[in-house]
Amino acid sequence: MASKNKMKTRRGLRVRRALKSVGNGRARLSVHRSLNNIYAQVIDDAAGHTLATASTLDKEVRSKVKNGGGVSAAAEIGKLLAERAKKAGVTDVVFDRGSYLYHGRVKALAEAAREGGLNF
Repeated sequence: MASKNKMKTRRGLRVRRALKSVGNGRARLSVHRSLNNIYAQVIDDAAGHTLATASTLDKEVRSKVKNGGGVSAAAEIGKLLAERAKKAGVTDVVFDRGSYLYHGRVKALAEAAREGGLNF
């Protein structure tokens, strides 16, 4: 039986491999979540640059949400990231959920980013 960490690493690599095949040069919206916070960034892999970032550690988000690790906080991050990405000139992205399941906070962030104007 594989350990949890090994399974998580394998799942993350599988997702990243699938993204490479469908990416077609689009920017990547990468999500990382911890117990208390959630982080998201739009990355241009061809140039190796981060185009936009948002996290629950940002001052403007901290004032809006009580708990940085909740679903409502993830939705705020999705809206903020979509706004910042549009300012950077990015509308089409590929969603990289990493090794996290598309459920809960990750799903809330993705849906809020879609509502904010990102296409994926």
